[in-house]
Amino acid sequence: MKLLDILSDINPILRIFLVIVLALVSIFAVKLIRRFSQYMLTMKVDSDARAEDILPRRYPKLATIMTILVSAVTFAIYFVAIGMILREFKISLTTYFASATVIGLAVGFGLQGFVQDLVIGLTLIFSDAIAIGEMVKLGDEIGEVDSIGLRFTVLINLHGQRIMIPNRNIATISQFHGGCIRAYVDIQLPQQIDEKAMLHTIQAIAKGFYDQHQSIVLAAPEILGIRDVKGNQWRYLRIKVKLWPGQTKIIEETFKERVLQALKKSDADYAAWMITVTYKIE
Repeated sequence: MKLLDILSDINPILRIFLVIVLALVSIFAVKLIRRFSQYMLTMKVDSDARAEDILPRRYPKLATIMTILVSAVTFAIYFVAIGMILREFKISLTTYFASATVIGLAVGFGLQGFVQDLVIGLTLIFSDAIAIGEMVKLGDEIGEVDSIGLRFTVLINLHGQRIMIPNRNIATISQFHGGCIRAYVDIQLPQQIDEKAMLHTIQAIAKGFYDQHQSIVLAAPEILGIRDVKGNQWRYLRIKVKLWPGQTKIIEETFKERVLQALKKSDADYAAWMITVTYKIE
């Protein structure tokens, strides 16, 4: 009888010990897997690669698959560990699985937006709709794609700000394959004007404009030269300016006005309509 009493006293202690061991092993396994995945996701593709040239940026699909596998394995480890712990407390695994199914359905209905994010995120990644480093417009936001995740797509905007857009909010995608838009400014030249002096003035305006607005004007304005219009008496000077997408107002309200005021000094009748601007995608 004394032996049976001793065994009955040891049995609860063994169960508590097993529960602790299972919990510790599960936590250790999950940490090990996550640390390995973090190492892989921050590893340089080759020894000469730049600091930002890491696996997710070079191979976003592979990085996504790795993230999904880590999440799935983590869930499986915790799910099995909890089931084994409950079994030590004499709770039926059938009841546990049934309860998990019901809870999973309830959570699934409550996380429909989350599921939409996952589905659309996978679609964006595996359909090559957008690429990391590409300039795009997603809804009202314009920026360079920094990352494409299962929940969010991250853009870096004009100000260097990280914009996290839920994937379910992405309805339309506008791509700027050259990373910019081109503004062509055509300046009609007055009949009586010193073209060399005028060209020198316009070049000075263009240089000052670029120096002041380098975050928006992506390259020094290019003077394409003076051109003749067939069948007409007048000539015009064309300038090409590369702009951050969506920032055309700076041409209309700043550059054009500076040129207009400079030309009015040579010709008081010079009008704003004599300066036209057209835009094209690079």
